[in-house]
Amino acid sequence: MKWLEQVAKGLEHIDAAGLRRHLKVVESPWGRRVRVNDRELLAFCSNDYLGLAAHPAVVQALQEGAQRYGAGSGASHLISGHTRAHAELEGRLAGLYAPWVPEARALYFSTGYMANVSLLTALAQLDDEVEFFSESLNHASLIDGMRMARARVSVYPHNDVQQLESLLAASTAPTRIIVTDSVFSMDGNLAPLAGLDRLAQQYDAALVIDDAHGFGVLGERGLGALEHLALGSPRIIYMGTLGKAAGVSGAFVVAHGQVIEWLVQRARAYIYTTASSPALAHAVLASLDIITGDEGADRRQRLQANCRHLSESIYLQKWGLPDSDTAIQPVIIGSNNDVTKVAGFLMHQGLWVPAIRPPTVPPDTARLRITVSAAHTPDDVFRLGRAINRAEREIDDDAYL
Repeated sequence: MKWLEQVAKGLEHIDAAGLRRHLKVVESPWGRRVRVNDRELLAFCSNDYLGLAAHPAVVQALQEGAQRYGAGSGASHLISGHTRAHAELEGRLAGLYAPWVPEARALYFSTGYMANVSLLTALAQLDDEVEFFSESLNHASLIDGMRMARARVSVYPHNDVQQLESLLAASTAPTRIIVTDSVFSMDGNLAPLAGLDRLAQQYDAALVIDDAHGFGVLGERGLGALEHLALGSPRIIYMGTLGKAAGVSGAFVVAHGQVIEWLVQRARAYIYTTASSPALAHAVLASLDIITGDEGADRRQRLQANCRHLSESIYLQKWGLPDSDTAIQPVIIGSNNDVTKVAGFLMHQGLWVPAIRPPTVPPDTARLRITVSAAHTPDDVFRLGRAINRAEREIDDDAYL
């Protein structure tokens, strides 16, 4: 079978480039310590930033949701799968974002990837000449959504507001849409959202913000980048995920009610997908109570303290430690083989830190993607810092290949 031979050759090329990925099987509830292949590891590889994935109140709400609604939804939202749990969650989210999004309405999706693909492909149907203006480090789901939309895409350099303005000024498209992450998932830094919003107003554009790594973490009540920056506009289309800081599953889009209605009518990935389990939506409601309450504020303070502890404990001579004020703390190493070796070194020390390689990041910028959680203790973080410092000194030891 020639096609299968081509698969084998493709895998050989992946191996030769040091880009083979491998699954690890977690055998315990998620937490700062997890069990993998009968071994306990201290984990710095999860987006469970607030430590809510195994929170007793969230787990109990998931159980209650299953008892009330059953395990599955049975159909797509527009057939018969849209339950009271989904409707309550969407109403709650719309109310939370009403201060920043006029006439806000929310729509719940099964995943963040699905939300972005649904959103961008639907927006592209607004006009025959839609042009997207995409940040160069946008998440793959945003990039894929724009590709699938088959609209014109102009890419501007990372956080370069001036270049974006030049592109907008030169555009003749009647419908212009700026698309950006808020917190960049591999770097941890923030987009200049206030500047982007200014340009959206000046050039009559919509502004799509993927706040996957800001929701739950940024803002006084954990409502993400909009709250953090006090940024409000009818032009904003906001996406947040519920499987990261919220600790459960799914994603949501909040926008002006007419935009959400357009998604219901035109977002194919939403229309033709079975609705996610209502038990998950019920669990997210419990998670929102924690995020927006006093406990959520306490957890965000612990998270911020842990981020400071990590930056204070790492002293590097060869590798890079970019500035990041968020839970994503990358260590730039460079080569694919070296970063794999470093991750193996840390795993040998009982520390699970993922090695991130192209195409997820640009060539020659392979890195450790450290994610800090409110569940970590200061001792956990200092232990990781010491191990990274040691790895930089000792990484030439081939025992860790």
